[in-house]
Amino acid sequence: MNKANKIKKWSLLKFAKNVLFIILIVFILPISAIAAYEYFKVIDAPKYNPETMPLNYEILGLGEKKIIFIHGLTGSKNYWKRNLKAINQTHKLLLIDLLGFGDSPKPNSDYSLDTQLKALEKVIIKENFNDGQTIIVGHSMGATIALALLAKHKDWFDGAVISGLPVYKDQEEFKEIMSGHAVFDRIASSKYATLTCMLHPIFMNKIFKPDNLTDDVFKDAEKHNWQSFANSLKEIVIQTDLYTIATEIKDKKIIFIHGDQDTSAPFQNAKRFAETFTNAEFITVKNGDHQLFLKDPNIIWKAINQFPNTTIKNNKVKNITLNEF
Repeated sequence: MNKANKIKKWSLLKFAKNVLFIILIVFILPISAIAAYEYFKVIDAPKYNPETMPLNYEILGLGEKKIIFIHGLTGSKNYWKRNLKAINQTHKLLLIDLLGFGDSPKPNSDYSLDTQLKALEKVIIKENFNDGQTIIVGHSMGATIALALLAKHKDWFDGAVISGLPVYKDQEEFKEIMSGHAVFDRIASSKYATLTCMLHPIFMNKIFKPDNLTDDVFKDAEKHNWQSFANSLKEIVIQTDLYTIATEIKDKKIIFIHGDQDTSAPFQNAKRFAETFTNAEFITVKNGDHQLFLKDPNIIWKAINQFPNTTIKNNKVKNITLNEF
């Protein structure tokens, strides 16, 4: 190799090293710093103490009838603030931020189903929403929590309105379903979910916003951390045995509402689950996706307004479309 070629090769190696150094400085180090900060922020947080860490909540409405609203994964109590005039004159509403989400505390916690139930119980008892006439409304993960709460305290509630209930056979089915979603959703549901959540300050911008989320709901989704997301996904969404819960509340009045185009919570799984109840109604919203409430909140409001007068026999299944409800 002549001298000119050696100089050229040396120059190319030097250039490559400089490029790698720039990439390291500009991209890798800041990303690592963000991940490390998010990790230690959670690890250094105090352990959960239900006596000193009450949930954030809000009470709206003037009516005598009572409703508790439970949001889904990464959601907040603000999810439900749509066209409230259709409901708040006849009902008193308890909107709650789950532990680890919204403006509720974010302690170092297991974020298990039992932990969430105990945190909710304190608010419900304090505000006297356990009078036996209250309806629970839950969406997605919040629907799972609502059913568990109903099973644990059957005498506290009249029944439930359940939207977008995620029913999975196992973790493999969950991963298979998520594999058809956008890149961010696939990563967030993979073994890299925890790392992805550590970097959510980067990902939580409009470039990555799903089309079916409103700007305000997406903005509130920033208010979780990697532990509350990853643990809730595993402990509540994937591992909860819904069929065992169902055996405790088969005769409770429950209205299931599900979009037939829901790609997050499988439609057929939810319908099959609802059919195990003896006093339930399954409303199919044609062309509705996982966030059908954001498109038309009146779907939920009408179900609530009709709830006291609803007579359900032999697991009646009612099919509707969004513009006909």
